[in-house]
Amino acid sequence: KCCALYKGEPASPSSEPAADRVQTILRRLLHPKVRLQDDAVFATFNQSFPGDCDPRTTTRILSSLAKSHALNLTLLALKWYKEKMCELNNYHYNAVLDACSRTGSWTRALQLISFMAQTMVRPDTITYNGAV
Repeated sequence: KCCALYKGEPASPSSEPAADRVQTILRRLLHPKVRLQDDAVFATFNQSFPGDCDPRTTTRILSSLAKSHALNLTLLALKWYKEKMCELNNYHYNAVLDACSRTGSWTRALQLISFMAQTMVRPDTITYNGAV
């Protein structure tokens, strides 16, 4: 089943529960033998989550990518959610800050906190702790 995902066979988003879709997309993005370009990452999200902005699913995806030390994928996922006009909150940004922290990218963390202020999401204590 896993390997079929890399042969271009589409997953049926409507037939899979959200938790299964999260696992499917994480397998696609984090597969050790596959290095996706930005447009392929966006295509994977579009295929798996067409129009889906569920906050819990968003948090689950961003947190899982962060725990995998996949900073670039985490940032691309955040960008995809922003482009889809999904409402992002502290939980989402804090998950991305966790990826910055895990990879030692403190300059990216500070840039993200600055961006949060521009998007009217107020950084909280967890946000600032994540940037340290």
